[in-house]
Amino acid sequence: MTKSNPNVEAFVKLGEFLRLLCDFTQSEREENPDEKWITKFQEVEETARHHNGWFTKENVLNAFEEWGKALTKENITSWLRPYNLSTNTPKVVALIMAGNIPLVGFHDLLSVLITGNRALIKLSSNDKLLIPLIVEYLIHIAPSFADKITFSEERLTGFDAVIATGSNNTARYFEYYFGKKPNIIRKNRNSIAVLHGNESSAELEALGEDIFRYYGLGCRSVSKLFVPRDYDFDTFFKAMFKYKNIVNETKYANNYDYNKAVYLMSEFNILDNGFLILKEDESHASPIASLFYERYDSETAIKKQLLDNAEAIQCIVSSGFSEAEVPFGKTQSPSLSDYADGIDTVEFLLKTS
Repeated sequence: MTKSNPNVEAFVKLGEFLRLLCDFTQSEREENPDEKWITKFQEVEETARHHNGWFTKENVLNAFEEWGKALTKENITSWLRPYNLSTNTPKVVALIMAGNIPLVGFHDLLSVLITGNRALIKLSSNDKLLIPLIVEYLIHIAPSFADKITFSEERLTGFDAVIATGSNNTARYFEYYFGKKPNIIRKNRNSIAVLHGNESSAELEALGEDIFRYYGLGCRSVSKLFVPRDYDFDTFFKAMFKYKNIVNETKYANNYDYNKAVYLMSEFNILDNGFLILKEDESHASPIASLFYERYDSETAIKKQLLDNAEAIQCIVSSGFSEAEVPFGKTQSPSLSDYADGIDTVEFLLKTS
């Protein structure tokens, strides 16, 4: 089925280009037919930060690299194998995208287009460059997409279904305006890590990627640790030292200084290594440059607690704790079937008529 699907082929080509982009060197410039597009993507890497200070070149390039890894023929074919795309009724799907991390709304666009639907996109003000750039390249390699993708800054009308991503507050707005249409409305989620106390330095260093990548702004970013009652944070802090340069980023440093001042003035007990603040707290959502933690006596109790709060949790990072756990360092490298909020977007699109 997927071999003759031109939409699949287009995304395979996009993946090939993104891998080329991330491996590109100056010496290849003269012989590379995609030189114009490579230059264009590199320019956006440079300018994205002017529009959103959190979108550093490193993080934008990381997003391109992860999508390049995901969009292979093998991965896409495996992802789509359980579905019968021929059952789809073509429809217009409104996509209201978030902008907390680079290309955060791309999976929704991919799902809409690869199932043969049309996308009506309302971009986040925090990410107005990257999705249009990807769309421009898609149309370059597959002109048929030109009449299947529309951007709008006005109130959305004329759609058959909606996928909207936002906060708990915006979700109420979305439900009010879009509740009568078939919809997926996403709210706030956070990711957590459960430590046993015997993790290796390599595992904890990998956990640092889950904590610091995209400055902890994503729903797949680890914002809280569950640790044994007698856990000693010395090993954890030693492993985090690898990421010390993050405090040289002005926006991150400002948040670190502000949150540390608030905690100290409030006389909270905190642990601090100069670029990351640990605070004991029952909440799952910690501020930027902070990481909450909670001590436990029983893994059974933690499993029940996480089950009770399942709707607020995106990923559980651990080793040997849960069948659904994500390995250390892998939260920002989801597979195509790792759906946000655990809701199967493709199944939703195929069942919506």
